Amino acid sequence: MRKLHFHPCGNYKQSYLEELAIFETDFGRLWMAIGLVLLFGVIPFISSPFILYVLNTIGIYAIAAVGLNILIGFTGQISLGHGAFFGVGAYAGAIFATKAGFPFFLAVPAAGLFTAAVGMVFGMPSVRLKHLYLTIATLAGQFIIEYVLVQWEGLTGGAEGISIVGATLFGIDLGNDLTFYYVIFASFAVMTWIAVNLMRTRYGRAFIAIRDNDQAAEGMGIPIFRYKLLSFGISSFYAGVAGALYAFYMISMTPEPFNLWLSIVFIAMIIIGGLGSIPGAVFGAVFIVVLEEVLSHITEYLMNIGTSTGFAITIAPLREFIFGLTIVLFIIFEPKGLAEVWRIVRSNFRLWPFSY
Repeated sequence: MRKLHFHPCGNYKQSYLEELAIFETDFGRLWMAIGLVLLFGVIPFISSPFILYVLNTIGIYAIAAVGLNILIGFTGQISLGHGAFFGVGAYAGAIFATKAGFPFFLAVPAAGLFTAAVGMVFGMPSVRLKHLYLTIATLAGQFIIEYVLVQWEGLTGGAEGISIVGATLFGIDLGNDLTFYYVIFASFAVMTWIAVNLMRTRYGRAFIAIRDNDQAAEGMGIPIFRYKLLSFGISSFYAGVAGALYAFYMISMTPEPFNLWLSIVFIAMIIIGGLGSIPGAVFGAVFIVVLEEVLSHITEYLMNIGTSTGFAITIAPLREFIFGLTIVLFIIFEPKGLAEVWRIVRSNFRLWPFSY
C-alpha cells in the first residue's frame, strides 16, 4: 500500500510557543535583522542634520504614541491629556537632572515613573466615568498640568522654562543629533518590545476585554478599575520617558509645546496609524511628523511669496486645515488606519499572483 504524504498549505501552529512568536517565519526574522542593520548601521550615517532631527522627533513621538495606543486602542479609555503627561515627563527629567543631580540613565526612567504616578491620579475618575465624561476629566487634567507648569516658577522656571546643559551617557556627550539618534532608537526598540509582549500577557488580554465589554470583563472576574488604573500608569510612563528624552534632546524648553494641540496630535497619530496596533502607532508617528514638516515648509514658502500681496493672511491656517482634513479622510475611508493598509499590502505580496 502506498504511503500518503501530506504537505501543509499554510502557516499552522503546533504549539503555544509558535502561537506566541512575534515573527512567525524565518523570512520575517530576516527582515527584522535587515531593518535593525539599516536603522542603526546605515541610516544615521547617510542622513543630513535635518533628516536626523526629523528621525529623532519621530522616535520620541513614536514612544509616546505607543503608550497612548495602549490606553485608548487596547483599553478603550479616551484621554485628552497625553500632551500634558508628555510635558510632565519632560520637566521631571529636567528637574531630576539639574536640581537633583541625576545622571541621564537614571533621570529618564525616574521621569517615566513620576509621570506614571501623575497619570494614575488623573486616571482615578475612570472608576465611575467613561466615554465623553472621562474625556472631559482628562481634558481638565491637561489644563491643570499646563497651569502648574507655567505658575510653579520656583520648580519649573515658569514661562522661561529649564535648560539642560552637558548631558552625558557613560561619558558620551549627548549634545549632537547623531549620538542622540542611537539613544532615542535604542529606547524606542526596548519600549516597543515591552509593549508588544505586554499585550500578549494576561494584563494585555484584560485590557482588551475591558475595551470590548467592561461589564462582561467584570463578570469574568477582571478587576476593571485596577486594570484601567494600570493602563493609565503604563501609558503615562511611556509619555514620561518620551518627554524626558525630548527634554534632553531639545536642551532648552518652555511650557508652550505641551498644550492641548499636542494631545490632539498624539490622538491623530494612533487614529491614522491604527487603534489597537503597536506598529500602527509607529506608522502614525512617522506620518504625522513628516506631514507637519512638509506643511510647515509649504506654508512658510507660500507666506514668503504672498507677503506683499496680502495672500499670506488666507494661507496661514493651511497646516491646521490639512491636518484636520487628513484625520477626517482616514476615519471615513480607512478607519483601521495605516496598519490595515500595511496588512493588506503584506497579504497581497504573500498571496501573489493569487490576490484572493
